[in-house]
Amino acid sequence: MSRKQGQSSSGAAGKTREDRLKAALKANIARRKAQAKARGGDGKPGK
Repeated sequence: MSRKQGQSSSGAAGKTREDRLKAALKANIARRKAQAKARGGDGKPGK
């Protein structure tokens, strides 16, 4: 899983990708919290 460093030709494209990843992560965390709340759990994995 190696990448070439020269793939990113534009700094702006990398920034928008980073913004999209941040937004996706935020949505994923919110969805997981909602699922945990619906299950009645405290959101902490364990026994």
